[in-house]
Amino acid sequence: MSNVQSTGTVPPAADERISWFTRISYAVGDTAMNIVAGAMTILTFFYTDYAGVAPTTVGLVLLISRIFDGFSDICMGFIVERTHSRWGQSRPWILWSSIPFCISIVLIYTVPQDCTEFMKFLYVFITYNFCNTICYTALNLPYGSLSAMMTRISRERDMLSITRMALSPVGKIISISATLPLVKMLGDNQQAWIEVMGAWAVLAFLLLMLCFKQCEEKVVIKAREKVAKVPVGKSLKCLLSNKYFWMAMTIWMMQCIIQMVTGTLLPYYCKYIFNDGSLYSGLLLLEVCTTIACTVLFCPKMLQKFGKRNMSVIGIVIALVGHIIFCFFPYDFNMLIFSCFIRGVGFAPLNSVIFGFLGDVVEYGQWKFHVRQEGLIFSGGSVGYKVGTGITGAILTGLMSWSGYIASNTADAIQPQTAIDMIVHLYQYSIILIWVILLVVLFLYRLDKMYPQIMRDLVAREAKGEL
Repeated sequence: MSNVQSTGTVPPAADERISWFTRISYAVGDTAMNIVAGAMTILTFFYTDYAGVAPTTVGLVLLISRIFDGFSDICMGFIVERTHSRWGQSRPWILWSSIPFCISIVLIYTVPQDCTEFMKFLYVFITYNFCNTICYTALNLPYGSLSAMMTRISRERDMLSITRMALSPVGKIISISATLPLVKMLGDNQQAWIEVMGAWAVLAFLLLMLCFKQCEEKVVIKAREKVAKVPVGKSLKCLLSNKYFWMAMTIWMMQCIIQMVTGTLLPYYCKYIFNDGSLYSGLLLLEVCTTIACTVLFCPKMLQKFGKRNMSVIGIVIALVGHIIFCFFPYDFNMLIFSCFIRGVGFAPLNSVIFGFLGDVVEYGQWKFHVRQEGLIFSGGSVGYKVGTGITGAILTGLMSWSGYIASNTADAIQPQTAIDMIVHLYQYSIILIWVILLVVLFLYRLDKMYPQIMRDLVAREAKGEL
């Protein structure tokens, strides 16, 4: 890649280095969205133990919603591809979607208490989808594709991803580590959740406005302007025929599923195995801070030495071995601390460059099919992770219900041993399965080595006015 950059084979408009202030401004956009994403990892816990919603109801909402959510992602991908404004294609959606998104955060937590289970299902379904299917999609997908419109230099996109993934967990630190203690301080009830989420919504809005103001779209491909609009059918065919899209989508999906599984199960693990649900905040803080520290201290150097794929494999092997060790001592709290720490270490490499994978797929798709699809590739990847996490959430809550888990709106239900055993087994074995799937996909990934030649070919074609 260094040869590509040094010889000037990347067009000047896309060859500009991105300043650290711009990298940070871009990253805090994800910090804002992770305030919500972090809250979503304990949303099942809120629904079952504070709003009194049955686990099966929660699982049904998650599963059905992910189907709608996936459809909305594809629609948003086409909308971004066809958006033309004075701010560009992706950037204006950060401005337009921020206020509805922040309002939707609070609405999720205002589940009515004195109503039937069906009415609770209806309210949860509507507010959850307003936040995730509509507002989050209209904000997050353009935000993700914006990185591919800021630069075409793979390493610059990787550095954007590293900065993004170094700062985005701060949102989770805020919304998870601070939320549960604040909820307890403000009354340990549903109203306390609403007040805390209102504060997070205001903070998220301010960060999103900084991201919008500083991040400009600088990738302009003149050859693209001469090409007629690509029909929907051809666009989808190119997307679905792109093998590296499928790999990148699976990598992103597994990355999100591991966060969802641990975020969903750990609060129950702490509450019912170690009799203190508030322990979760400390464990999460340990894991996230470890991930941030490793991302900042080691990932840029690992990227330079090993590349995205190899550094990710190294991290996953570390995390997998550490979790297998924990599985021999599942009732030892010190080993639970160890599992969170080692997962933070091993997760950092993959987590730091996850969106660099998708950015490279954009260039590969243009090289392979003569069609450039920033919006569709990021939206298609989002479909995968949302459907994947939706199915995973439904499986987790379904198995908990099957084991006899008792929902309560007083947060003091006594669970049967079968439910406690299910929580332990899910935490032990589902995480191993996810790490193994990631290793298989990464061993098949070869785009890192191909990328320099791909860019040389693209530059030569674009100089002739061709995509």
